[in-house]
Amino acid sequence: MRKDDKDRLIEQLTREIQALKEELESFRLESGRLCQALRGRVSELEAELAEQSHLRLQAAGESEFLKAELDDLRRVREDTEKEQRSLTEIEKKAQANEQRYTKLKEKYTELVQSHADLLRKNAEVTRQMTVARAAQDEVEAVRREMQEKVKAAQEVAERQERDQLEQLQELQRELVSSRVELDSLKTNMASSQQSSEALSTQLVALESEKAVLVQSLSKVEAELAVRGDELERVQTSLATERESGVKTAEALQNQLNEKESREQALESQLVAARWSSLQGAVEEAEKIIRDSLAQIDDPAHISCTSSADYLASRCQASLDCMDRLHPTREAFLADNTGVSELMRVVTQCGHLVGDTIVQGSATSHMVPVEQADALSESVKTCGAEALDLLGQMKQRDSLAAADNGKLKAALEAILATAEKLRPRGLELQQGELGDLVEQEMAATSIAVESAAARIEEMLNKSRAVDTGIKMEVNERILASCTELMQAIKELILSSKNLQRDIVESGRGAASMKEFYAKNSRWTEGLISASKAVGWGATVMVDAADLVVQGKGKFEELMVCSHEIAASTAQLVAASKVKADKDSTNLHRLQQASRGVTQATAAVVASTKSGKSQIEDRDTMDFSSMTLTQIKRQEMDAQVLVLELETRLQKERERLGELRKKHYELAGVAEGWGEEEEGTG
Repeated sequence: MRKDDKDRLIEQLTREIQALKEELESFRLESGRLCQALRGRVSELEAELAEQSHLRLQAAGESEFLKAELDDLRRVREDTEKEQRSLTEIEKKAQANEQRYTKLKEKYTELVQSHADLLRKNAEVTRQMTVARAAQDEVEAVRREMQEKVKAAQEVAERQERDQLEQLQELQRELVSSRVELDSLKTNMASSQQSSEALSTQLVALESEKAVLVQSLSKVEAELAVRGDELERVQTSLATERESGVKTAEALQNQLNEKESREQALESQLVAARWSSLQGAVEEAEKIIRDSLAQIDDPAHISCTSSADYLASRCQASLDCMDRLHPTREAFLADNTGVSELMRVVTQCGHLVGDTIVQGSATSHMVPVEQADALSESVKTCGAEALDLLGQMKQRDSLAAADNGKLKAALEAILATAEKLRPRGLELQQGELGDLVEQEMAATSIAVESAAARIEEMLNKSRAVDTGIKMEVNERILASCTELMQAIKELILSSKNLQRDIVESGRGAASMKEFYAKNSRWTEGLISASKAVGWGATVMVDAADLVVQGKGKFEELMVCSHEIAASTAQLVAASKVKADKDSTNLHRLQQASRGVTQATAAVVASTKSGKSQIEDRDTMDFSSMTLTQIKRQEMDAQVLVLELETRLQKERERLGELRKKHYELAGVAEGWGEEEEGTG
């Protein structure tokens, strides 16, 4: 191999190594940029969490403001009817606070979605590291190829050196042979001179031959000298090229070692980032559990209720998530690459267990005292075990030994309690249960249609009879009720379509009625929710009719609106529990549910506005009253406020007892009594 070829090969390899270095540097910069973006996103999420905490504190401040406003109402000098409406206004503001809490919960759902986006970005970083490893393999292949080429050049140089040595030895042998022959000629010449002068002619010839031989010898020696110089130049050139090849190989090895060091540093950073992400997910799950435990101790939570069916579904979902936690944790401990799946499972477990705690506490508000105390204690134990498990998963040394057995036992205890409290049904036949679903959904649609028609009829009567502010108030209230009925009709239609998709995708070769019978718990939930929606629509129309006639209370209409919102939420939950999350009809159902929520808020707002207009029209005139009369009215108002506060407390206690009694009667209607007799 010539020197120019070797130089070109070395330059080519140098350029390729430089290109690989530039590509690795770009990978490193891109990885740094992605890590910086991830850290920025985490900071944004922390800021949004801080904003949520601020909104929660603001809600607490507004609750304190409501208490102060209640104290101010004690000094209001109005008549008995005015004081009663003021107290009702305070309850409406408390309900508004509950709506604000619902908005905070939706904001938290958006944060969960942002967290999922972070998980996808982390997967992209992992993919780029895989590309970097491929580039490293390519550099290793180039290094091996360079070593092979250097080795080949050395072998070529060694072969040339051996050939030249053989040629030199051959020339030396020829020189020795010539010298031997010359000596022989000299001997012959001496003997010829001694033996006879007659041989002089032959001697001259020999001398001539000697001169020729000497000339030949000189040529051979000169050629030998030239060959020696050439051999020395070749050896020098070979040593130089060998030294250059060694230096190039050492430079390549140093670059390779430096690249491996950088890759090890990047790998260490990636492992640290994965562990930091996992700790963030665990801490977020801990916050969710603590927030759920704080909610069940909040006095405002006592008005929240839930069903044993929904509690059982949430509890079962939590247990399923617990079953996925162990294999994902083992996969992460095996190679530290399954962090995104483990983060997703930890976050999902936090949400499901937190929801189970809240739903368990809400269900305890609807059951007898002994069962309520046992259920409350079970959910608190579940929260404590969940925090203990998450605390172990936050530390590297305790992650492998973290055991979710106690948490699963606590969830199974809650599930067993929910199963005992769950309505068992009336043991309907397969055909009867399937027909009952269709009948109840049809009856609900008819009830909503009838309610909408009655509202339209009331609106026409009001326009014909009422005038002024009363007509304006009635039109606004009835218009908002009409919009609510339309939203409920859209919700029922979306629910039917989604149920049809669920049945078609899950029944297989079975019939629709067999599918309903096989999933009896889900079917009974649909029936119960559908009944509640139809009943709520009928009651709200009756309340609206009384308000328009001047015989009813605005508060009754607002309570009916909230009851319809709760019933539709139950129908949505029952409809989507078996639905595919990517279903188009599921998205339509969720959109219809938001429409019902907005329409309910519009009914409440129009009712509040109408109430304010009516009250402003009946404002008391104090201009003609004396100081004594005003003082007397003030004392009477204070006495009335105290009486109303006492009555309000008693009515709240009565409401709690009514809810518990309603739960017991619903259990009897659904077959609980028959089950207890059978077990007795």
